[in-house]
Amino acid sequence: MEISPLIWTVTLALIIGLLLFDFVFHVRKAHTPTIKEAALWSSFYVGVALLFGLGFFVLGHPEMATEYYAGYVTEKALSVDNLFVFLVIIGSFNVPREYQQKVLLFGIVFALIARSGFIFIGAGLINLWSDVFYLFGIILLMTAGQLLKKELAGDTGGDEADNFFIRFARRHLNTTEEYHGDKITTRVNGKRMFTPMLLVMLAIGGTDLLFAVDSIPAIYGLTQEPFIVFAATAFSLMGLRQLYFLIDGLLDRLIYLSYGLALILGFIGVKLMIHALHENNLFFINNGEDVSVVEIETGLSLLVIVGVLIITVTTSLLAPKGRALRAIQNAEKYSQRYVDLREMAPADREFNLIQTAQKYDYWATKVAKVPEKYQEDLIEHRGQYLALLEKARGLRSGVR
Repeated sequence: MEISPLIWTVTLALIIGLLLFDFVFHVRKAHTPTIKEAALWSSFYVGVALLFGLGFFVLGHPEMATEYYAGYVTEKALSVDNLFVFLVIIGSFNVPREYQQKVLLFGIVFALIARSGFIFIGAGLINLWSDVFYLFGIILLMTAGQLLKKELAGDTGGDEADNFFIRFARRHLNTTEEYHGDKITTRVNGKRMFTPMLLVMLAIGGTDLLFAVDSIPAIYGLTQEPFIVFAATAFSLMGLRQLYFLIDGLLDRLIYLSYGLALILGFIGVKLMIHALHENNLFFINNGEDVSVVEIETGLSLLVIVGVLIITVTTSLLAPKGRALRAIQNAEKYSQRYVDLREMAPADREFNLIQTAQKYDYWATKVAKVPEKYQEDLIEHRGQYLALLEKARGLRSGVR
């Protein structure tokens, strides 16, 4: 199928239009999305992505539709994994919750720009040197190995917010210590200064570049059509902001997601290596001749990717460790929220206080039943955590 300039133009217009709509009607006015709002718009963006894929069927190219859906699911899974890092960065900079939408939208736009660049670089490399699939395969296999090594070593990261861009900005830019709304710049004593919002965006942008190195070879392992690569990547990023607020609190419960992603990236890496052997030109492999191997069909790839994700997510949510983590996190969240509300004027917090108290009671009971081994493993800053729960318990019982 020949992708005409008209199709490219319409697709670009649709994506840019969705981003502008998201900014104007949701992000421009700082607020924290409700669960209902996040669920509604997450469903909308997923629906748009699925409908877009149906267009290939309408045009009579079901094989391209399969490639698109396989790429979309893979990139969506990688995007959800990216949210873990965004969560770490946003948390390390203590971004107020009502301003997090702006940071996330910037991250999505920057990711789209960065990945678009890598998409066309990848397409150019494929046209110039067909054996680049060996390189792509090696990158994915190494990434899969690093994910497994990180999980097996119990390394949760934490240096994502201290990349080159942040170190450069801290050294050469005048930044304030506190946020001034969601502004990037402000005036302090008549002097123009940058706010921490800029540093957060630089941290997000820096990590986006690293993510692009892994995600683009992954999708080129499923299709070599640049248009499908671009469309699947772009639509996988659409709605990521809403998804962040929708599954907030569930992200850390996906304790086996990295294992699933490692398996998917390893599978696609092997698929790329097989494809490279099938079109081999390297003189030291089979004297530069093609190697007769059976290639993995895209339809099978889609089934494997979806199957791995279903098993990974289901296992994570049902695992005792995942349930323990949810109880620990929610007990902390509602304890802090209850303490904060008790310190507000009664007229400002009465209704929310009742709801929060009920949720605090529920999760405080749940966390009391968490086995000690999980408490020791999952609770960071244990003393601070227990002190917060004790303070909330004292306020709840009327003890100051």
